[in-house]
Amino acid sequence: MKMSMRCFGIIALTLVILLLVSFPVAAEPLVFPRLELGLTPAQEPQEVALSLQLLFLLTVLSLAPALLILTTSFTRIVIVLSFVRSGLSTQQVPPNQVILGLALFLTFFVMAPYWGQVNQQALQPYLAGELSTQEAFERGAEPIRSFMFQETREKDLALFIQLAGLSRPQDQDDVPTHVLIPAFVISELKTAFEMGFLIYIPFLVIDMVVASTLMSMGMLMLPPVMISLPFKLLLFVMVDGWHLVVQALLQSF
Repeated sequence: MKMSMRCFGIIALTLVILLLVSFPVAAEPLVFPRLELGLTPAQEPQEVALSLQLLFLLTVLSLAPALLILTTSFTRIVIVLSFVRSGLSTQQVPPNQVILGLALFLTFFVMAPYWGQVNQQALQPYLAGELSTQEAFERGAEPIRSFMFQETREKDLALFIQLAGLSRPQDQDDVPTHVLIPAFVISELKTAFEMGFLIYIPFLVIDMVVASTLMSMGMLMLPPVMISLPFKLLLFVMVDGWHLVVQALLQSF
């Protein structure tokens, strides 16, 4: 009886499959888009200008990470935060993603007033058609240049002016942007290393005390870093280290 029922089920399933094959359901054909890239001769000068503007925009977007790093407060912030992690000897804690993310948002916080001026003075008038591309670029660069001048040492600026073979500038408008940016970067590096050195000193003292104690006890095979790490973490937490570091960073601008 069971064998007959199983055979009947197999025959019924076979008939259903044959019916479905005999009467296929009409389906809409799939249409795949075709992408064509080519060069066609321009009919009007405006078309050439539009193509050049598009090429310039793509170039700026490719250089956006470098501009964000070298013309803002990002360099100083990320170096100081890296010094904090190195002083704590926690290796990858906090991880690189956290350090870079915190540095990025602190950069947004510091640069927000200047980017707001760029938006009001250059971007919005340009989108409204009131300014040309060159005028918008010049107006948009002014707030960023003002920020860089505030943080650039005269010694570093004089170095690049001399190396560029320029005459002594009378005001800030006489300093080209390609001279200002490297002077700003090395000034930021110096300031960041100074702050990092001051942050590193307390951790170095703890390491020296722990290492001297272990040597006096004859425990030469025990790594001092393993013993000093809890004390450095305890000190950093007790003084609310992240609050103090971030406060010092923001107040330094």
